[in-house]
Parts: sequence; C-alpha cells; structure tokens
Amino acid sequence: MASLTNPTTFSTLTHHHHHPSSISTFTLFNAPKHPSFTPLITHSTNPTVFRRTPTTTSATTNPSPSTSTASFHGTCYVVRDNIDTDQIIPAEYLTLVPSKPDEYKKLGSYALIGLPSSYEQRFVEPGENHSKYSIIIAGDNFGCGSSREHAPVALGAAGVAAVVAESYARIFFRNSVATGEVYPLESEVRVCDECRTGDVVTIELEGSLLVNHTTGKQYRLKPIGDAGPVIEAGGIFAYARKTGMIPG
Repeated sequence: MASLTNPTTFSTLTHHHHHPSSISTFTLFNAPKHPSFTPLITHSTNPTVFRRTPTTTSATTNPSPSTSTASFHGTCYVVRDNIDTDQIIPAEYLTLVPSKPDEYKKLGSYALIGLPSSYEQRFVEPGENHSKYSIIIAGDNFGCGSSREHAPVALGAAGVAAVVAESYARIFFRNSVATGEVYPLESEVRVCDECRTGDVVTIELEGSLLVNHTTGKQYRLKPIGDAGPVIEAGGIFAYARKTGMIPG
C-alpha cells in the first residue's frame, strides 16, 4: 500500500465514487477524535452494536491487513438518493469543533436534522445526542454537496457504525476513511428499496455481507479493501502511527 500519510493515496481507494476532491487541512491537521477504533462503537448508546476484535498480530508484524473482522448489529435508518452534506449536518452547525468533547456530542444531536419533512421518523430524537439507529442504508450519491468533514463526524458522534449506500460522493467516502468515524460500504444492489427504517440488520465486514433479520434477506456488499484497516485504526493519522509510518 502506498503511504497513507499522503491524502492523494485515497484516489486509489475511491476511483469509482463521484466528485473527486482532496482531504482538507481540517481533517489532516486536527487530532482525530478517536485514537483507536474502539470509541467508534463504544460511544453509541445502542447496546445491540458490537465489534468482534480482529485476530491479527501487532502492527509491526502485520502493518497492512487487507480485511477487517469487525461486525455490526443494530437497527437501520433508510434514506433515498442524493442525501447531501447539508442534510447530514446543516451549515449552521459547522462552527462546532469535533475535537471538543461537548461540541462533538452536539454534532451527534444534529445528525441528519436537515432531512426533508417526508422523513417522518427523526434520526435523532429531540434532546438526545445519540440515535437508536446504528446503521444507515442509502441510495445513490450519498454525501454529495460540500466537502465538510463534519458530515461523517456527525454521524459517528450520533453512534453510526456504518453506512451502506448504492454509491457515494467521493469526498464523503474519503472523509469517512480519513476521520475513521464510519464505514462507507457499497451494496451490489439497491438495498434501500428493500429495507425499511427499524429493520434489524447485521453487517459482516469479513464476508462483505448485510443480513436483514427482519425480512430474512441477505445482500452482498463490495469489499471495503485497503480503506478498512485505516477506519478500524481510527483514521489516517492513527493508522500511520499504528503502522510506524509516522512517530507514535
């Protein structure tokens, strides 16, 4: 794998996504919120979310694992096509600084608050910081719009472990990997047409599989590839420190 300290590396991870752009200095030069992958799960109040610890050796002996054994189980929230970053986190909340714990929590409380009124079920209930939905299932071009890193950060702060979409805006995919907040997974079919908000689902990263326990259906996902270990480590800088690319 090319050095992940160079943000242009992510062009090789996201060539099939939309809207090429670079990772901004906010992501790269502010300390990641999560120094390891564990907080991605433990900051959720949803007790049905879990992570199976990867059975790998130390970073020194195995610096670039190609797969992840993480699994997620919980209820899903379904959205449609072209969910943009202003719907994920409106511009008025971009003054919140994710590196400040209190403001990070506030970001979670505003996740997906910009969705239109046709979404009758709120993603985060008023007065709450976390959502009861730990997995988002979306249609085409999820995360389009501006390059704000706050979009995946807000979802992670709300307790989201993964998004499963038909496709992504490239900048959202890149920011998700760089921050280590959520897994941006792609489905091989249009899953958002067959799942409903509140369905209980499981994602197995190792098998690239989504199981909907409510309907009994299973769906193949596209492998997350080299981006997986970066997200699992907690983001680009955490991964670089873990693998010895930069000093710890």
